[in-house]
Amino acid sequence: MLSTIVSVVVLGIAVGVVVSTSGVDSSSRAPEDGQASGPASREPSGTDSHRLGFGLSFGDTLTWATDAELARSLDDAKELGVRWVRVDLSWRNIQPDSASQYVWTRFDRVVAAARKRGLDVLPTIGYTPRWAAAADCSSTSQTCPPAADDQFAAFARRAAERYAPEGVHTWEIWNEPNIKPFWRTGPNAQRYAALLTATARAIRSMDKDAYLLLGGLAAVKTDPAKQYVSHQAYLAELARLGALDQVNAISYHPYTYPLLPSTRTATGTRFEDIADTSDSLVSTLRRFGKPKMPIWLTETGAPTWSQGTAADSPDDRNTRHVTPRLQAEIASDTVPAAAAIPSVAAVFWFSYRDGEPETPDSRTSQHFGLLYSDGRRKTAFAAWEKAIRSYQEQQQG
Repeated sequence: MLSTIVSVVVLGIAVGVVVSTSGVDSSSRAPEDGQASGPASREPSGTDSHRLGFGLSFGDTLTWATDAELARSLDDAKELGVRWVRVDLSWRNIQPDSASQYVWTRFDRVVAAARKRGLDVLPTIGYTPRWAAAADCSSTSQTCPPAADDQFAAFARRAAERYAPEGVHTWEIWNEPNIKPFWRTGPNAQRYAALLTATARAIRSMDKDAYLLLGGLAAVKTDPAKQYVSHQAYLAELARLGALDQVNAISYHPYTYPLLPSTRTATGTRFEDIADTSDSLVSTLRRFGKPKMPIWLTETGAPTWSQGTAADSPDDRNTRHVTPRLQAEIASDTVPAAAAIPSVAAVFWFSYRDGEPETPDSRTSQHFGLLYSDGRRKTAFAAWEKAIRSYQEQQQG
């Protein structure tokens, strides 16, 4: 349930009227590694092995990188063998001061640099400028929901109009709306469904080939004190509201550390919640008539710095972080674990580079990178690259 927004922060899900549908073919699938981006229709194969896409989640870091940092970051992504780079397209960055102002330059640079290297961009579109925030959101955080869905949709329409000609056709609409850190007024499925509907229509009005992802669900248990709603409950409520008709796929963030993603348990890990538990995402989709809807894992990973003792084994408990050795083991295991689930269409590692040096007061959220903050590669960099390459060689064989 991590992202690169520094300010972190649910009560019961609101129930309301069903949002109107758009007739989206929910069984369609985005391009695989090695394919050009654009319209897609391939369904999960229904077998134990299928073509899996790979990505690297950068959050908002590429937007503010120097030219040299941007070049190195994307060159490393290419070396890793990923096809996708997931990058925040923050409304607050593009229209910081008013509805009449657009500042596209920094994101233009990211898209151009990625496309030059044959990388596809997955924008996570979201994050509200202060002038457009909902009146009931007292925080100054950019994770306040917007006051008016049509204003956010207008921004999305302009973004699609600008970037579809540049090869950007796949969009993730918001991030982790089922937890308060990323929906600051407290998760509200009805409110998010309305935003999703307006945004989906706006993007598709500019790009009929757009492939839309649900905002990545944080893998959490329902916790009223923290204002978290579980990924299963939130997905089910969105399905009841008809919101899944607006998207081609859902996205999900199954962090399992210190356990390996392939670990099987009696109670179910966040990875097992994809397809192997009684209340899995797949079973929820099936229950609501979406059995073939693809699932994108747009974040997963493990941090290598925090307070306390690092776990060096999946058997270690009561820990907030792992050793670099165990992070590499998790990276190696993630690819075959994801490939074994037919509904999983893509898996992204979060993140590329640590955001802070390793100091006693450094935040756990800043240490999920494949690189340390000074640019040195962790063991997990080579492990992730090898896992992707091994998978691709097996597919070609």
